Amino acid sequence: MPGVSIHVVDVSRGVVATGMRVELQALTPNTKLIASGLLSAQGLLVAPTLDQTLMAGSYEARFHVADYFRSVGMLLDPVPFLDVVHYRFGIDKPAQHYHLPFKVTPWGYSCFRGGA
Repeated sequence: MPGVSIHVVDVSRGVVATGMRVELQALTPNTKLIASGLLSAQGLLVAPTLDQTLMAGSYEARFHVADYFRSVGMLLDPVPFLDVVHYRFGIDKPAQHYHLPFKVTPWGYSCFRGGA
């Protein structure tokens, strides 16, 4: 099963980050938006383009962290510690599935290639 899946958990509140805006963009060979939207009730970015075989190359996922935390009522500084997190990664084997679990608080995050 090729493609990319993105799952986000708000570990500061112990819930999935429903409603966070996330974008996935190809950086090579040309810049191209692959998917954009608000995370589902399951914390997933849902878009048909994510199930397709993506070309080998560099990609960037953008997570709108500050907007999300403000939307759930968390008080952040006017200049938040994390605003939009840009996570760059590579796809070398397009036939494989690339799962990106993203764990986030207003002050830190972890993103890695998961096993889904």
